[in-house]
Amino acid sequence: MSNSQSPLWLTRQVNEGRLYWSSPAGQAQRQAEQACLGPVCERLFGAHSLELGLGERIADMCPIRHAMSWAPTRELALRKETLVCLPHQLPLPDESLQLVIVHHLLEVVAHPHHVLQESARVTAHNGRLIIFGWGPLGCSGWSRLWPARRGRLPWRGHWRTPGRLRDWLAFVDFEIERVDYCGFRLPGRLPRNSVLETLGRRYNLPWGDAFMIQARRRAQPIQVDKPRIGLVAPLTNTSLARTRQVARLDHSRSGAGDSKRTQVD
Repeated sequence: MSNSQSPLWLTRQVNEGRLYWSSPAGQAQRQAEQACLGPVCERLFGAHSLELGLGERIADMCPIRHAMSWAPTRELALRKETLVCLPHQLPLPDESLQLVIVHHLLEVVAHPHHVLQESARVTAHNGRLIIFGWGPLGCSGWSRLWPARRGRLPWRGHWRTPGRLRDWLAFVDFEIERVDYCGFRLPGRLPRNSVLETLGRRYNLPWGDAFMIQARRRAQPIQVDKPRIGLVAPLTNTSLARTRQVARLDHSRSGAGDSKRTQVD
């Protein structure tokens, strides 16, 4: 196991992530993302859900009964309903969760495609997989041009576009239903401008600090086995006419034979 996948390394990531999400900038971004996620969660019902992320749960408005959080170690578990494991090795059955949220985790883990594959595996057929990522066209994306910031959250890691994640999701038989952007702000300000947030979300502009992907399992077409009729040659008008003539001759011959047998009897 590489150091970047060990529980100790993940513990440092979670601790640093919780510091950011508890800061004023993190709280403002979290509120913007919750406003984007709320209408989606309100329409979901089921027994189980899971959220994979570096901060506290973001889907606290979801009506799903058993909502689980994630932590790499038992010491970092903040709630009783916490799944303690590595994010790419979820000890859950296939298609067992109605909702799975991957919250800004794919940017910092060593093998994000493995985490995405596991998240897709445990998502139910009629469930939803929600992915939050940092938008490269937002103010936070432009501020990554300063190399000194790339060593700290949230600017650390590899940022990917929704188009790139679309290809990853297609590999695990998932398709994107919708991409929403949130966290609109002016440079040097927090995402608390209600006018910018309203306009940005209304027209779904890709200039927000974060994006939210809604994905679901791709529907498999049903194949209907049709009865096969073996024909030596394709039927044409001439062949159909000959078939009808042969049928009439056979019928007439059989009728004549029946009448002769009747007379003999």
